[in-house]
Amino acid sequence: MQNLKILALQANLSWENPKKNRLEFEKRIELEFDSHNLIILPETFTTGFPVDPQQFSETIKGPTVRWMRNISAKYNAVITGTVLIQTKNNYTNTLIWMQPDGNYQTYRKRHVFSMGGEHERITAGNEKLIVELMGWKICPMICYDLRFPVWSKNTYNENNTFEYDLAIYVANWPAVRSYPWKTLLRARAIENQAYIIGVNRVGTDGQGNRYSGDSAVINPKGMLLKQGGPDKDEALSATLSLDDLINFRKQFNVGADWDSFTIE
Repeated sequence: MQNLKILALQANLSWENPKKNRLEFEKRIELEFDSHNLIILPETFTTGFPVDPQQFSETIKGPTVRWMRNISAKYNAVITGTVLIQTKNNYTNTLIWMQPDGNYQTYRKRHVFSMGGEHERITAGNEKLIVELMGWKICPMICYDLRFPVWSKNTYNENNTFEYDLAIYVANWPAVRSYPWKTLLRARAIENQAYIIGVNRVGTDGQGNRYSGDSAVINPKGMLLKQGGPDKDEALSATLSLDDLINFRKQFNVGADWDSFTIE
């Protein structure tokens, strides 16, 4: 089984400045890249959150998706993060999973943050995304999704396989709620017998909200493999072992006893 080498970029986003943010991430990737297979950026990495989607959304053929396609091809690595995407009838907070060949898949944020008014401007998605990379099954999600264990729940199938091996949460998660962020990331790893990666921003946004980062790479036992330092730009590089995951699941297969359910 192949190991997966990931690069997660915890960064201070420039408020409502897509061009500057793309340039800064391009510089960071050039500096930090070392044969990584997957590059992970925070939620709404070109603008910060929340912003007016009428002013800052793009189409799926817009400059940020084109930029992601160019970066992915240049480094021969998948790159992912979220962008506000405009369709004919609505705006969505959409994760782009861009592959080096130019093909991509999308996930629309399921749990929009109603307490912050996101539901008034952003249309929620209703479908999970499971992608495959080098033999890994990966489930990418977005920020507030982390608080909903049913949506995040892994499944154990009839053919004795798990739905995913790695779940990713990209976020703009405020520092005032950093304890739940760090706690829930570990909980999701333990309860789903999967690797978990959380990638959060740092800095202060245009509305005065502070973000401490606390990005993390966590193994299926809930142990930290890498932790982003508080309040600073940082690149987390980690190599995930699929063999270790498979052996752990064989030795302690909680999945076989999970409850089955459906989501409405």
